[in-house]
Amino acid sequence: MSQDRFPDKKIHLGVFFQGVNHTTIWSDPSSGSQIDFETFRRIVTTAERGLFDAFFLGEGLRLREQDGRILDLDIAGRPDAISQLAALAGITRHIGLVATQNITYNEPADLARKLSGLDLLSGGRAGWNAVTTDNAWTGANFRRGGFADHALRYERAGEFLSLARQIWDSWSENAIAPSSHSSAWLTPDSVRSVRADTDHFRVSITPTLPRSPQEHPVIFQAGDSPAGRDFAAAHAEVIFSRHGTDFDEASNFADDIRARLRAAGRPEDDIKILPGTQIVLAEKESEVQDKARWVLESQITGPTALSLVGQVWGLDLSDRDPDGPLPPEDPTPSPISGTRGAQRDGQNRIEIARAWRELAEARNLTLRQVAIETSHRSGFAGTPGQVADELTRWVRQGASDGFNISPYLVPTGLDEIVDWLIPELQERNSYRTEYTGSTLREHLGLRPPLTRRR
Repeated sequence: MSQDRFPDKKIHLGVFFQGVNHTTIWSDPSSGSQIDFETFRRIVTTAERGLFDAFFLGEGLRLREQDGRILDLDIAGRPDAISQLAALAGITRHIGLVATQNITYNEPADLARKLSGLDLLSGGRAGWNAVTTDNAWTGANFRRGGFADHALRYERAGEFLSLARQIWDSWSENAIAPSSHSSAWLTPDSVRSVRADTDHFRVSITPTLPRSPQEHPVIFQAGDSPAGRDFAAAHAEVIFSRHGTDFDEASNFADDIRARLRAAGRPEDDIKILPGTQIVLAEKESEVQDKARWVLESQITGPTALSLVGQVWGLDLSDRDPDGPLPPEDPTPSPISGTRGAQRDGQNRIEIARAWRELAEARNLTLRQVAIETSHRSGFAGTPGQVADELTRWVRQGASDGFNISPYLVPTGLDEIVDWLIPELQERNSYRTEYTGSTLREHLGLRPPLTRRR
């Protein structure tokens, strides 16, 4: 058995309220609306009761489509993330509030001010998941379209983050007068203007907000390509990953990020690594397999299976029997469109169909069963004690610093994790028993922002 590299390390947990997806079981009677404030209130207060580090919101700038129509099997949109999190800041005291915000279709001065406002209103609990988009389909909602060449999107993102940090640093530490007896509320020469003329931006601004108690919003990033990993090593403080199931894959990813951090001149623990994952808990070991199967089959209903297979075939299969065979005709030869997500974007339809037909023939599977068996699965299933042991092993052996959990039910999906799993982790001394700081940066154990270090 491998030895623990970090025997005293504590697990960090975030909850990821996904945007568009079919893995949230919206058909369950306990599910809530994705646009009802009560849904967000319930899940964020449960997460705070469970001493989670952060509540994290995904974002989509265009509704997903299939066959030229809005895909009504997934969630059909949600309120703006910063608006939601500002409302949640008023009903929470500790948990971090992380907004996905797109660099490609925002401007530095405007977005930096909005994030700074959230950071101030929450008392230093804001985070920014900085994402880039280069596809023209999303860009069609904007004046400039898909204007950023793929090769330039991280170059633009680097300039954007540099300018945002200059804006957040523009107020001196003692900018605000210490008392009402001062001659003015702002001390002289305490605010610097920010001016820049780069390949991507022309900015001239005198920032209007001081820094929060954590100085800057925490920067999150989720790119998994070599360029994305380099960008994270240069700029990010937390990285999300898709390696939330296989321990060896997660370990290799973590080691790669640490190596890139060293190459960038940063300490190898300067980024917290939080793989996205799903957790299915059952009180008895004999119940685990049945519950995990129920979750999977509830996530991929008959209509969803027809939609997923139709995406590969390039056909509308909604009038077919999901419990029948795969389509007998060959798929259209064009690459798979990214209009309903990037999971199969650009992949070869013919090759996928051939592999699926071989699987169906070898195991006598129906269309829906093929969709279930070939779905991307991420996560852990077991009793609370079994899952606690596994999460502890991942963190103490260096595969991750914690996990970003996507509940399969919203807003009730965190209840079992908080009530069953958290006490097991605390018994193993691998999870906090109280919040010891007030800011997101303190919860995560992060150093000061990169531009604020002495």
